[in-house]
Amino acid sequence: MEGVEAAFFDLDKTVISKSSSLALSRPFYRAGMVTRSQLLRGAYAQLVYLALGADEKRMARAKDGMLALTKGWSRTQVEEVVRQALEDVVDPYLYQEALDLIALHRALGRRVFIVSSAPQEVVRPLAGRIGVEDVIATRAEIRDGRYTGNLEFYAYREQKAEAMRQLAEDEGIDLSRSYAYSDSITDRPMLEAVGNPVAVNPDRELRRLAQQRGWKIRDFRRPVRLRQRFPEFRRPSPAAVAVAVALAAAVLAWVYLRARDARSDPA
Repeated sequence: MEGVEAAFFDLDKTVISKSSSLALSRPFYRAGMVTRSQLLRGAYAQLVYLALGADEKRMARAKDGMLALTKGWSRTQVEEVVRQALEDVVDPYLYQEALDLIALHRALGRRVFIVSSAPQEVVRPLAGRIGVEDVIATRAEIRDGRYTGNLEFYAYREQKAEAMRQLAEDEGIDLSRSYAYSDSITDRPMLEAVGNPVAVNPDRELRRLAQQRGWKIRDFRRPVRLRQRFPEFRRPSPAAVAVAVALAAAVLAWVYLRARDARSDPA
């Protein structure tokens, strides 16, 4: 029996065009959780990240700074700030190309995962907003509802790939037929863990590696708001729902049969 196929998407600069954690600096400032100087440092870090990407030293500094900053914060308060900020802070920066690929993978029966070094309190609600339930993300240690300043799991470099392999073993996912998308050379282990790696908006080192390995390279250039992508939402009538379900079933059946005859390659 063949295993399930999956598609693993890095988050920052792959699904969204900026750093998800740094983008939340201003909402945390408005909530009184960071100082003005910390806000300005966050804005500077965002500019550096967009211009130069992430490397080992920058990621280490970002991780240590975030841990020191969040020590003592209430998890409930963090989750509420993130929930309220998603539409204004993150929605405008979602890549339409990524959303289209996610929809296509799901239509072809693949499980979709968001894989990010950002905290799960940021990654999970953001993923849920685009219809993705499964995530691999950094987990902070929490005691009595507050962050201790330590980590339980850091989803970075080889740890991402290890988490993917463990997930594949536990849930019957065939990594050799699965896909992974990322922009950064730091995600080389994640990309090497699957049979179909794709470099998205790659930094210089990853672009060079992708060219050497013959990996596909894609450039996403169209950030879009979800409400622009789906401008109107009206509650459909029961009859409309029945028709839509029938049409969807027919389309998915056609896609599935066609995929079995000649496997589609959405990368």
